[in-house]
Amino acid sequence: MQIEKKDIRALSKEQLRDFFVTNNDKAFRGNQVYEWLWSKGAHSFEDMTNVSKETRQMLEGNFVINHIKVDTMQRSSDGTVKNAVRLHDGLIVESVLIPTETRTTACVSSQVGCSLDCNFCATARLKRMRNLEPGEIYDQVLAIDRESKLYFNRPLSNIVFMGMGEPLMNYNNVIKAIDMITSNEGLGMSPKRITVSTSGVSKMIRKMADDEVKFKLAVSLHSAIEETRNRIMPFTKSFPLPELREALEYWYHKTKSKITYEYVVWKGINDNKESVDALVKFCKYVPCKVNLIEYNPIDDGEFQQASPESINAYIKALDSNGIIAKVRHSRGKDIDAACGQLANKEV
Repeated sequence: MQIEKKDIRALSKEQLRDFFVTNNDKAFRGNQVYEWLWSKGAHSFEDMTNVSKETRQMLEGNFVINHIKVDTMQRSSDGTVKNAVRLHDGLIVESVLIPTETRTTACVSSQVGCSLDCNFCATARLKRMRNLEPGEIYDQVLAIDRESKLYFNRPLSNIVFMGMGEPLMNYNNVIKAIDMITSNEGLGMSPKRITVSTSGVSKMIRKMADDEVKFKLAVSLHSAIEETRNRIMPFTKSFPLPELREALEYWYHKTKSKITYEYVVWKGINDNKESVDALVKFCKYVPCKVNLIEYNPIDDGEFQQASPESINAYIKALDSNGIIAKVRHSRGKDIDAACGQLANKEV
């Protein structure tokens, strides 16, 4: 019976050093291999050219590197790039490179499918098949960093966890990936350039605050009226607004980091004065800003983009109450790379 080999990237640097010592080699070999795995993004042991052939064969006999492979890449007319990323077990996730004149942002996935049931989102219609491992999350970022340098002559500047999946339902692996992305032994990015977006998992927002994370927090709110929010995102019945509000107040008390609310306005759902007033009231609890996001249809009629007048009503009300609000026009719609559209249609 063949023993399944362990993914070598599940080992810490110390564990790698110990492995080499146990196998009658020098501990510094662990440092070399660790550098190849993370900062150099090696996909095979053969890539490790400053490691002897015998050592590479020993690694091959004991471990695998479960790296991702960019299966297909699509480029939008607006410059957005979408990667269909094949995992070692054949499953697919998607990640997106979003360029502007001043920055390049990676939108990365944290789960295959999604744990939640937001009715307006294509990804939520895929059942959650599994969580992504830290290395698989890291690889998405590494691939987009390389594409950013290739197509836009500059490194990746920002990362948002707004791809497939609910990041806080894969908390430990997301945190490990961010630790490596921000480490000098990884990509060395500032945590202030990373935003983790949640649909409002209150208890995990509190845990992030207790863990003193340094990245930014975004919350997909979409309604500050309980009944409407539950209709849009049925799972939120388990995380009611008063509980979410308390968790966000706790977050700000611990981190002093302003929250971003992601908010889509739909025709006939939350495009009324009651919804506007409720959002303004909710925004006053914790220092925040609001991104009003253009809706991207997913082939049904229940959710439709609200009128410009409805969105302007939100902007006017938020602005008059001293709350920063911006309209975010979606990128990559022609390749189904915009918010809520990631669903592996080509697979």
